Amino acid sequence: MQPVSGKSLKTVLGLLLGLALGLILWQLLPGSAMAAELQVGQVHLEPCPTADPGSQSGLRRPAGASCYALRGEVLNPGRQTVVDTDVFALILDASGEPVLPNRSRVGSIGDVPPGRSEFALRLAVPAGTPGPFQVSKVRARGFSSPVRMRVGPDEEKLPLEEALG
Repeated sequence: MQPVSGKSLKTVLGLLLGLALGLILWQLLPGSAMAAELQVGQVHLEPCPTADPGSQSGLRRPAGASCYALRGEVLNPGRQTVVDTDVFALILDASGEPVLPNRSRVGSIGDVPPGRSEFALRLAVPAGTPGPFQVSKVRARGFSSPVRMRVGPDEEKLPLEEALG
């Protein structure tokens, strides 16, 4: 075995110190938002209530769309709120055809606190789509930090952005 020279010992110590410093900074500095998968259950699709602004009862016509509410429960097993959460699902009509072709993201449920939370999303289903509908492959995915512009506390939300009644 050869003795370790002072120069090589300094090089090794410098590399170790640099690595340790890099790991500490990586933990402390806000980096890119990490995605979090959430558990989704008790999902069902139902027509929007007639009083709901999304139902647009005055605009019903054969070429239009019908308002449906996708309701369910989401579980955030972590200790931190998951933000900007999107819901993905496959919705099939009575003949097994996709209700929303080429679209697996059905909407956003915003921030999900730790624990169980209920959610509801409005969906525009093309008029004349034969029911009953089957909902499968439902999942929710959010982030550890915001990835979109946030609505300010003094800004009004549109009726369709508020919680589904």
